[in-house]
Amino acid sequence: MSNANHTFSSVYGPVNSWRFGRSLGIDPIGPVSTCSFNCVYCQLGEIQRQSSDRELFISTEQIQRDLANFILWDIDVVTVSGSGEPTLALNLGEILALAKTFTQKPTAVLTNGSLLTNAQVRADLAVADHVSVKIDAISPNRFQRINRPMAGVEPWEIWTGLQDLRQEYRGVLAIQTMLLSAWNEQEQADYIALLQELMPDEVQLNTPTRPKPLAPTMDARGNHTPTERPYPVQSLKPVAQEVLQAFGDRIRAVTGIAVRYPHVPLMSQQPMVVHRRVEVEV
Repeated sequence: MSNANHTFSSVYGPVNSWRFGRSLGIDPIGPVSTCSFNCVYCQLGEIQRQSSDRELFISTEQIQRDLANFILWDIDVVTVSGSGEPTLALNLGEILALAKTFTQKPTAVLTNGSLLTNAQVRADLAVADHVSVKIDAISPNRFQRINRPMAGVEPWEIWTGLQDLRQEYRGVLAIQTMLLSAWNEQEQADYIALLQELMPDEVQLNTPTRPKPLAPTMDARGNHTPTERPYPVQSLKPVAQEVLQAFGDRIRAVTGIAVRYPHVPLMSQQPMVVHRRVEVEV
């Protein structure tokens, strides 16, 4: 369903997550997708509004009401993500505290890291049990082509914020990296060198197995099967399993950091409606 005929709820799922297991989603952003990035593979489609300013999108009270009206299936974690960059939400810390109290489950945040130089953002993230930070590129050129950040967002700032977060954060810190093509020798070496400085708890290597909607849709927050996906999409070409495996083996051998991959076959299910299959030049 499109946003026009979809009754928005800040709570959705549960979603079967290869990173966290059975995950109940909390969306702190709302029906207009808002992010400092506009990634070429974004499962929401094209981002409707780009911003790097924190604001109140959905009140904590509304999220509490949505949780209270939600059937709490058997879940492993509550993940704050949804329709944009969750650290843009001024009440992120309150939301995480509420989720822990209400569900008695661990909490996780998926973030692109663009606001990590903000001390208050890092303080809010401290409430979460798991934080996964997106690092899809080392070179500024690849960063611009894949993540398509708004003006003023630079990759070196993300690493600076990550270093600060690593010093302060006591939960499980992961780096999540989406591979749209195999990285060359220098990119891999630079990435591994940065990992050695940061020493996160794990690295999550991924590749675009989920299609990208051709129009913004809230339904894309979940992980529907092709027969449940009523909106048109385009499918991006994933890298081969052996590419992920080889890169992961190298990371683990050099750094000792645990590396995880998707549990589903990379080329498994095709979407019900695919307008075109594209290979992104990166």
